[in-house]
Amino acid sequence: MVATTWPTPNWPEGVARDVTDYERPLFTILDDSARDYPNQVYTIFNDATRTYAQVKDTADRIANFLVSRGIQKGDRVAIFLPNIPHYPAIFFGILKAGAVCVTCNPLYTGNELNYQLKDAGAKAVFCMDHPQFYPTTAQAIKDTDVDTVVVCSVKSYLPKIKAILGGLLGKIPKADNHQPGHLFFDDVVAGARPEPPAADINPTEDPALIIYTGGTTGVPKGAALTHSNFMYNLAALGEWGVFVHEPGGQPEKLRKGGFHTYLGVLPWYHSFGLTVAMMSSCSIGGSLICIPDPRAGNPPFTEVLKAVQKYRPTVMPAVPTIFVAFTNHPQIDQYDLTSLIGCFSGGAPLPPEVCKQFEEKTGAVIFEGYGLSETAPVATSNPTSKEKRKIGTIGFPIPGTDVKVLDIDTGTQALPQGEDGEIAICGPQVMQGYWNRPDENEKVFREVDGKRYFLTGDIGHVDEDGYILITDRKKDMILVGGFNVYPRDVEDILFTHPKVALAAVVGVPDEKSGEVVKAYIELKPGETATEEEILEFCKENMAGYKRPKIVEFRDTLPVSNVGKILRRVLRDEELEKAK
Repeated sequence: MVATTWPTPNWPEGVARDVTDYERPLFTILDDSARDYPNQVYTIFNDATRTYAQVKDTADRIANFLVSRGIQKGDRVAIFLPNIPHYPAIFFGILKAGAVCVTCNPLYTGNELNYQLKDAGAKAVFCMDHPQFYPTTAQAIKDTDVDTVVVCSVKSYLPKIKAILGGLLGKIPKADNHQPGHLFFDDVVAGARPEPPAADINPTEDPALIIYTGGTTGVPKGAALTHSNFMYNLAALGEWGVFVHEPGGQPEKLRKGGFHTYLGVLPWYHSFGLTVAMMSSCSIGGSLICIPDPRAGNPPFTEVLKAVQKYRPTVMPAVPTIFVAFTNHPQIDQYDLTSLIGCFSGGAPLPPEVCKQFEEKTGAVIFEGYGLSETAPVATSNPTSKEKRKIGTIGFPIPGTDVKVLDIDTGTQALPQGEDGEIAICGPQVMQGYWNRPDENEKVFREVDGKRYFLTGDIGHVDEDGYILITDRKKDMILVGGFNVYPRDVEDILFTHPKVALAAVVGVPDEKSGEVVKAYIELKPGETATEEEILEFCKENMAGYKRPKIVEFRDTLPVSNVGKILRRVLRDEELEKAK
């Protein structure tokens, strides 16, 4: 417990400084909502709905099935799915079996997924019956410990008439050549009993999730997060999440039992969407709109606008590029978006003009926050009112969390208010550590004043009113539309091209996505290549958001005396060009 009085006169009205009662298994949020609101709709997908009672029943059956397959407490089970209605039941079912969930980006290539499955030691994986996702899974499980593959079809959770017509017209995605031994979700659920094992969970010690991130260096690492890490974050968000429901009204906590509907536009494999949409909606008995592909429609994002008008969501967690997509959509005036009350923005700085335009169109309030996969993810937030938020800052630490600004060189000395240093976080949401990476844990944890702080790698300070500002990034991470891209991850793949001698990757400014990836290539002697050739290679070997959009060939790349490529020099050149 980290009780602290943050130095600000603008602490939001009615919000406690601390939270309690979060040391419980994470799946209890589903059990509680199914008990209290059994007939309340949890998931909405293409007009088909699933109640809390139904989702709990399916989760219990999945837990029963996993145990029958030999999954034991602490075993890892992967989810390789987009935002489809199977996701919550599978996620909570894994936890009910006493296992640890590993969320995987459905945009991953086979090699990328293979690395993650191997590193986590996953024994089972849930994937989608789809001409892209299923073959990727079949390739990725080779030479891993995975011996159970469950294939999920969207047909399971479509309204009956749509499922029939979709099947007749061939519009429901389906893979060819399913491999022997791979199981189908509907058969698994039908064949299992709704009787989960009595999992003996220690909420503060047992991991619930391993989520992959580059951390403060480039190689993907699994952040191991406990049940309590997430339960605390949900409790703190519930305490923080006050909205003014009516003009001139008093702020109140998030209403439970179906008042709120969340727009699930962020991917649930990522901690932001997982916690602030999928879990948060469950914790208050709210509804969740499943958006597998936010860019769907012509022009892109049209289907999301249709969903907002049709299902009337009140809460939308999103990254700035999604708010940009809304405000710049040529048909936005044709849709009624006024149901939105509160929108949580994170992942990248929110341009003030975007905030202004979105709020004018919808009447909602956008409030910015900050966090990382390692903090489950929320660590700070602006107040949820227009009067007390400060656009351009990340607000205050959420209840029960402490933030220090430490010296950049050692990360051990707290700096005075107003001085830039490395942002460090202490609180019940901070991860146990990186999965099987004790060397990396030594780099990112510091004991200060008897408490354990996580070094974020972000540089910032606390202003005179107590608001936290991020001013720079210590790490080389590139933010592409809210996705983290780690240069070394991309460079390692570029180095596998037979013509590439050296490669360096930096982020360059981009109006649409904030930054795009630019690759600098030094070819091997005597070799020639085109930009198109390199881009095609990237398309085949890495997820879309990681791929360089620009390739520049150099005779030589800038290196230090010890031969380390100086990305900083290349980045400075790009910033100079942008002036």
